[in-house]
Amino acid sequence: MDALTAEAGTAAMAGGGAEVEIGIEGMTCASCVGRVERVLKQVPGVSGVSVNLATERARVAFAGPPDTAAVARAVEEAGYDVPVSEFDLNVQGMTCASCVGRVERALKQVPGAIEAEVNLATERTRVTAARGAVSVDQLVAAVQNTGYEASPVEQAGSPAEEADAAAARSRRDLFRVVTAAALSAPLLLGMVGHLLGAEWMMPPGWVQLALATPVQFWLGWRFYVAGWKAARSFSGNMDLLVALGTTAAWGLSVYGLLTAHGDHAPALYFESSALIITFVLLGKWLEARAKGQTASAIRALMDLRPDKARLRRGGAEVEVPLAEVRVGDAVVVRPGERIPVDGRVVEGGGSVDESMLTGESLPVEKVVGAKVTGGAINTDGLLVIETTAVGAETTLARIVRLVEGAQASKAPIQRLVDRVSAVFVPVVLGIALVTFVGWWAVTGDATAAILNAVAVMVIACPCALGLATPTAIMVGTGAAARHGILIKDAEALERAHAVTTVAFDKTGTLTEGRPEVTDVVPVEGTGAAEVLRLAAALQAGSEHPLAAAVRRRAEGVTPLATMNFRALAGRGVSGAVEGRSLVLGNRRLLEENGLAGDALAPAASDLEESGRTVSWLAETAPTCRVLGLIAFGDSVKDSARGAVDRLHRQGIETVMLTGDNRGAAAAAARSLGIDKVVAEVLPEGKAEAVAGLRGEGRVVAMVGDGINDAPALAAADVGIAMSTGTDVAMHTAGVTLMRGDPALVAGAIDVSRRTYRKIRQGLFWAFVYNLVGIPLAALGLLSPMVAGAAMALSSVSVVTNALLLRGWNPRS
Repeated sequence: MDALTAEAGTAAMAGGGAEVEIGIEGMTCASCVGRVERVLKQVPGVSGVSVNLATERARVAFAGPPDTAAVARAVEEAGYDVPVSEFDLNVQGMTCASCVGRVERALKQVPGAIEAEVNLATERTRVTAARGAVSVDQLVAAVQNTGYEASPVEQAGSPAEEADAAAARSRRDLFRVVTAAALSAPLLLGMVGHLLGAEWMMPPGWVQLALATPVQFWLGWRFYVAGWKAARSFSGNMDLLVALGTTAAWGLSVYGLLTAHGDHAPALYFESSALIITFVLLGKWLEARAKGQTASAIRALMDLRPDKARLRRGGAEVEVPLAEVRVGDAVVVRPGERIPVDGRVVEGGGSVDESMLTGESLPVEKVVGAKVTGGAINTDGLLVIETTAVGAETTLARIVRLVEGAQASKAPIQRLVDRVSAVFVPVVLGIALVTFVGWWAVTGDATAAILNAVAVMVIACPCALGLATPTAIMVGTGAAARHGILIKDAEALERAHAVTTVAFDKTGTLTEGRPEVTDVVPVEGTGAAEVLRLAAALQAGSEHPLAAAVRRRAEGVTPLATMNFRALAGRGVSGAVEGRSLVLGNRRLLEENGLAGDALAPAASDLEESGRTVSWLAETAPTCRVLGLIAFGDSVKDSARGAVDRLHRQGIETVMLTGDNRGAAAAAARSLGIDKVVAEVLPEGKAEAVAGLRGEGRVVAMVGDGINDAPALAAADVGIAMSTGTDVAMHTAGVTLMRGDPALVAGAIDVSRRTYRKIRQGLFWAFVYNLVGIPLAALGLLSPMVAGAAMALSSVSVVTNALLLRGWNPRS
């Protein structure tokens, strides 16, 4: 760091500021360094900057609290990248949306932290930070300083251990609920008797005190601890409201008991304080049970992973812990056992049940050479599998990470909730104070003023606000995952509900993606065998489905060597065979080389109108001429027509985007009932077509499976990739379908709509409950006990409503 920055950093630290060091990728020269330094100096609060080209790092000193997110945005707007790392933490002790806000603010203030998302339902947080700038210990300390417990997710126990710990917490909480109910029951009966005129049912005042005090300060101690931690950090939460409200009711009763004189029976409200705490404890226990059920999808996926594997070593079978299996090991799987690793069948065969991974109900036949996925069940036959992936690299592990990431992410609609939650508790305390002062000033009755203020504090519930969105997202993404629909994040889920147009790639998405050569048409003077021989030579190194079809048709033909092979995106291929420069591809490639193909135009037109895809073979050197054409046919998937019909019933328009010729595309579209066709487009043309649809005001989902679909997937509002396609497509997409069934597209949109509906229902209930309940309490129309019961019910109802999504089925 240069002297200027060092001085600035020292001054900043002395003045309570901080220094952040971040990595920067993409700088190539001193001009880049100067550009980055200029943009960083313009970030508000920055007092010094030093950028090092050799280490590709920048040190930024702040005069006050650091704002790493602003620094990262400035670097990215300048055209460079800030490499980031993600940290996942377990956070215990949060009770409401206000707690979420406190933890997020604390984490974002750690120098180097860019973003923090806290999920109340899962009690986890994901922190995005500049790579190398933050340690997990710093993040844990930041959470602990706000009064909560935190630990890295990696230090969590196994699913079984976590389940045991959750069961123990549930038993402990249930004991508290039962004990509180037992102590509060005589007070409740006494209150009922008082209302019915049976005064004898009300226990004496000192007995009421003896019953209510353990409830208040033993069973309700958790509210004081959490409330004090919140108050100490100058914020508020649900626990603070409950602690203040019940303490006021208990204290008012003690005062009345101590100041009672003569035969005059004091007005006591011990039943209010005890029953409020009982109701809240009951609500929290029910809420925790319901929240545990929302994570059932993750647990079900993790349970698919066996603990041990059977290896074949030196002709013998040895059972070892799964962690000891390495890539290349031969794993033996007997009938009825789960496959422990990803791999390839090298011996044996049989049916494999992959329903928990792909949603496909029918077993899939596996033969030698077939790929298998860890977690699937070998239903019959003996399989010997060569391991290709273990641990975190297996398909099952990636699915779990994807679902966990979606459940931990925060939907855009949650931002509004966060803003409300940030001021919720202070506003409620203000309303309670106004209620107390107003009632005391108007009626002169301090007791009524305190009770109404207590009702205001107790009925206010930030918990329902904080749970409405994450619980619905957890259940929705979990239900989708069980049926082979993987949703990357909450933002993709929220966008998908508004989709009005679905654009499909044709080959491999709506069709089987296994075309076959149907016709070989040579020009006069060239034989069909010659056309096929040269085409097979050109396609020898290509992975395109059409190339595979040519090779299958040319089996038995002596292969020729190809020089200077090139894949021409969206057009075809080129290369040199036997000293001749050749091209094989669509009509656009023909025209680019100044060829027309007039002699074969009628044949090509007839083939295209019948739904065939036509590739032209031409020589560009030493002579320039068309040699012939090859026609391909690709059968439409059985479920494609039904998938398009279901989208139409959902009010969604369908579009086909394809690089195929217009005739083949139009024929396929007619057979499927697709509304619009855009044919003969390059990969960038697909992205432009998607952008054009969005420019018309449509919300567009793009469905594809290949590398050439990646730009269009990225350009769409929602990208949907078939897992039968390439990793590039799946990485770009917000939704991945675990099997190549286009019917799942409608299912993905349907589960998104249903989940979003649950989010809106939960938020509507949470907002309306508070907007109605707080004024009623302030006006004296709700007793503190009723307010406490209503507050407990609000959270439970929101979570229970979200759990209704667990039964979702794409065929329902």
